[in-house]
Amino acid sequence: MTNEAIILAGGKGSRLANVVDVPKPMAMINDVPFLQILMDDLLVKGITVFHLAVGYRYQVITNYFGNSYMGCKVNYIIENEPLGTGGAIKKALKNVQSETVFIINGDTFFDVDLEYMDEQHEINNSDATMTLKPMEKFDRYGRVELNDKDRVIAFHEKKFCKEGLINGGFYLMNKKVFDGLDLPEQFSLEHDFFEKYITSKNIYGFIEEGYFIDIGIPEDYERAQIELG
Repeated sequence: MTNEAIILAGGKGSRLANVVDVPKPMAMINDVPFLQILMDDLLVKGITVFHLAVGYRYQVITNYFGNSYMGCKVNYIIENEPLGTGGAIKKALKNVQSETVFIINGDTFFDVDLEYMDEQHEINNSDATMTLKPMEKFDRYGRVELNDKDRVIAFHEKKFCKEGLINGGFYLMNKKVFDGLDLPEQFSLEHDFFEKYITSKNIYGFIEEGYFIDIGIPEDYERAQIELG
């Protein structure tokens, strides 16, 4: 299993503007930055090299963590202009040494079994594996559809669903996943890669029942103060 992770930490957090004045991943959870909680979780699961894709007020992050955290290397990939989720990953992949790398949204905590995910990624000969969270009665997220082999076959737009699988914002991807593709410098991972290359790339889902929270809206940010405290 790879020991490297890319964390997408460039978000401004416009929907949290009334409650935080720092980059969204640095929003405090009981006096601890959310990003530190993510990194602590990954550390105990075997990640020892962090590639932080940063943008908005990135100095807040670089000044806090420096070049190492808990003895582990921290690299920074600075976006001088927003690159989108895909563009940020593509730029960060240049620093990755392993053949695969975990990729995590910096505003989402998802308790994922990394070793089992890695095993499934290899078994499926996957180009990209996305962690999927089963949810009930939701309208904030789009729904991901799998076939009987767990290959992703469709993405459905946001609408009320009684139950379904959502993209948990936690991926395992091959370092060369974008090689040979006609992708601009700035692009969306979700729309310009996953949706566009759903048939030509091996994209698989990994269903995970672990704890999940996205702090992107004030209600869930407040909930995180209790549940992650």
